[in-house]
Amino acid sequence: TMGPSSDSDSSATVKSVEDNPDGGCHIYRNGYYGSSIAVVEGILEVNIIQMTSIQMTESQAENSLVDFVVTCQGSLPTDVCTVVADPTCQVSKSMVCDPVVVTDECLLTIRRAFEEPGTYCINITLGDDTSQALASALISVNGGEST
Repeated sequence: TMGPSSDSDSSATVKSVEDNPDGGCHIYRNGYYGSSIAVVEGILEVNIIQMTSIQMTESQAENSLVDFVVTCQGSLPTDVCTVVADPTCQVSKSMVCDPVVVTDECLLTIRRAFEEPGTYCINITLGDDTSQALASALISVNGGEST
């Protein structure tokens, strides 16, 4: 039951009584309840603005390397995850996550290796403590070259 409070601000004080079915005892609780909300901006948008194949010598050609230049808006990310999937973006082939340090502007280069030629779906996720944002692209890797 709710009862009146002896304090001058009766709207902020709650007095409750609960019955204890085992022993017929009563529990009295008095106090104040307060809460606060913190609004954070978060990472709002991620864009892959460039994909560049890294040229390697014949002896290094077992993996094709591709650099992805990524920008974002909003807060600065603290980690980046890259998921390489089949061309339909349904079957994941590999996932790599790394911490990143971004200072004033959200512009970073992510280098990833591809074991064999083919077409892949790339999902790049930037995240921080409060948010994540994703960008996707299709890439064709042709034995050390990408388009």
